[in-house]
Amino acid sequence: MKRTLVISDIHGCYTPFNDLLERMNYCPGEDQLMLLGDFVDRGPQSREVVEQVIGLVQKDGAIAIQGNHDERLVDVMLERSEQALLKFTGHGGRQTAESYAGIKQGPIEYVIDQAKMAVQERYAHHMTFLDNLPYYHEDEHFIYVHAGLNPNYLNWKEQPARDFLYIKQPFLERPTNVNKTVIFGHTKTIDIHGKPDVWFGAGKIGVDGGCATGHQLNGLAITGAAEFNVYSVPWRL
Repeated sequence: MKRTLVISDIHGCYTPFNDLLERMNYCPGEDQLMLLGDFVDRGPQSREVVEQVIGLVQKDGAIAIQGNHDERLVDVMLERSEQALLKFTGHGGRQTAESYAGIKQGPIEYVIDQAKMAVQERYAHHMTFLDNLPYYHEDEHFIYVHAGLNPNYLNWKEQPARDFLYIKQPFLERPTNVNKTVIFGHTKTIDIHGKPDVWFGAGKIGVDGGCATGHQLNGLAITGAAEFNVYSVPWRL
């Protein structure tokens, strides 16, 4: 039976990501891998994660969705937004800049400048890849998205791009307008039900285990319409 394997919010946690793929017994070509965004920031190896995700998408047919941290990294590296730069430095961007720059010392501004040079010279394709990721994926039974769906929109595909990347409370607190289950990341499950395990709500499944904040990286394996197996691996370097 073909499985869909869902992982979200890897956040530069390269080692746990590979631990989890191994634990889930991921078989390229047989399993459909679904990655729900936030590949970068906070964890130590964002560059390696992005490189691996590109390979998984291009070689194995994995589906990757854009997260707010992915958008922000592109905005910073391509100097598209001053506001993004401010948020980047306060939300785990230093680790990403260090990962691309290959240095750990120095003021944040210097590290970001070095990262920009490295991106221009060697990793422009990373930014192109992240910048062109879709905001959602839909199959027969599920809608996969980074943050959620805005219940104020009867047609969820018309909601602002920002909602796909950032929405929290309205999506979490109110019923959706869809008859498919929404599988999402972005909001750590420990903030939803007090523990970092996968959260099963009414018409919603949250998978962000908060790996980069020292909790765990979760995986959800879906077989058929409603058969789920859950996996998790602890944070480690």
